[in-house]
Amino acid sequence: MRCHTATILFTDGSNRRIRLADFRKDCKLMKIVLSHLTKKFPGRGRGNKKKGDVTAVNDFTFEIPDGTLVGLLGPSGCGKSTTLNLICGLQKPTGGQIFFDEEDVTPLTPQKRGVGMVFQNYALYPHLNVEQNIRFPLENLKGTDKLSKEEMRARVEEAAGLVQIGDLLDRKPAELSGGQQQRVAIARALVKLPRVLLLDEPLSNLDARLRLQTREEIRRIQKKTAITTIFVTHDQDEAMSISDLIVVMKDGLVQQIGKPQEVYDNPANLFVAKFLGTPPINLFEGKVENGSLLIGEETVLTLKNVPDQPVYVGIRPEGFILSENGSFTCRLSRPEVMGRDVSIVSTHPASQNPVIRSIVDAESCEHLSGDTVRFALKPQKVFLFAKDTETRIPFETAK
Repeated sequence: MRCHTATILFTDGSNRRIRLADFRKDCKLMKIVLSHLTKKFPGRGRGNKKKGDVTAVNDFTFEIPDGTLVGLLGPSGCGKSTTLNLICGLQKPTGGQIFFDEEDVTPLTPQKRGVGMVFQNYALYPHLNVEQNIRFPLENLKGTDKLSKEEMRARVEEAAGLVQIGDLLDRKPAELSGGQQQRVAIARALVKLPRVLLLDEPLSNLDARLRLQTREEIRRIQKKTAITTIFVTHDQDEAMSISDLIVVMKDGLVQQIGKPQEVYDNPANLFVAKFLGTPPINLFEGKVENGSLLIGEETVLTLKNVPDQPVYVGIRPEGFILSENGSFTCRLSRPEVMGRDVSIVSTHPASQNPVIRSIVDAESCEHLSGDTVRFALKPQKVFLFAKDTETRIPFETAK
């Protein structure tokens, strides 16, 4: 089925007639400003056993540029889904404000905010076919926004074509795969021509192959429409692969905001360093003493201008160099062949991880033997963190 290109009515009441395909060039996109956004839930229990308020989002201030895809990233319970619900209006903040451009939308209902929401569980109507599911939001439009049947049909077909399900419009949700159902949910959100698109862990119910395919589709659609999009996930691979910016959260607090690679290369604290990266960062107990960074009894780097102190030492898996004269010695467990690379699995008494994983070039492992393995370290892949605050300690290596 080929999608129509008929003009359709934009939903902001401006009476401009545009095509969904022309959304990017014809519509004014939205930046989102969160100003000291806070959400507290009352504690539960009775009498002396009643717990205090739970702060799900704590003083969140951030400006999301228009036309970008931002990933809210963090473990379960960190406040990312609550933040999304506050932006779309499903929950009211305890404090702070939400602006779409210069408009304060904090008191507005979800229907008046112009957002499209895609949920983790798809939320499709099982008795309606794909076309009817996508068209459903349009049937509730009133006044100058109300569309004719022909306009609704044209817009549904364009939205379905954008997510590449134009040939599935007559099927019921039960006849679709998980990935196809998720595309229907995205099309239903896009058909309203939203100012903002919100995705709440939309890939959680898909298998690994479909997750990869669908996240690429989400990025393609966002690039094509340039709708300001917020994507909530606990999967750091998803967030880093498709986001323009990521926001790392923990216990309702923002830990770091930046471009994915910049956050990975320059984590602000130990939590961010541990949360980002596959395999995860290798963490050791260490200390700085007289300008030397020691792990165990070995000096692994010589530093400048770092006071003597105990530290956590984080080393990315790609930060190891196999070297017979390397300064860092580990007990070899086994090499794991990964194609062009090899993951050397080893242990060390000072390691905070059960095993150490070092990613090295396969050719450098040809002569690997014995019970021990020695490494030199790449300084740019080594991070120091204060023992008490877990904040990152900047350093320079001495020549």
